[in-house]
Amino acid sequence: MAGEQSHDVAQCKRVDEGINRVFQLLGKRWTGPIVSVLTSGPAYFVALRRAIPGISERMLSDRLTELAAAGLVVREVYEGPPLRVVYRLTESGAALEPALAELGEWAKKYLADGERPEGC
Repeated sequence: MAGEQSHDVAQCKRVDEGINRVFQLLGKRWTGPIVSVLTSGPAYFVALRRAIPGISERMLSDRLTELAAAGLVVREVYEGPPLRVVYRLTESGAALEPALAELGEWAKKYLADGERPEGC
């Protein structure tokens, strides 16, 4: 019978393992915006916090630690006074820029506009 030979197509579909790993990291709230801000160059912690409205210091610190552990961000400490900490993308972090730019263009085309901060 034909029914015996057919199978449920949905059972055969699986998410690509690479996509799964990417979204486990970049799918966390605030991670994408942090990487996106850093694509334009290194930034001090305070500048990152200002560039990403709504993120708390604790969350920014946690996400930067995760990104550093994943090898996407480097934390550089400059002894003071005052003590300054700069974050920059590694080569692998910077390699995300084309994908993030493409996602940004997709969002402009297919997602409804959100509120934009005044003056930007």
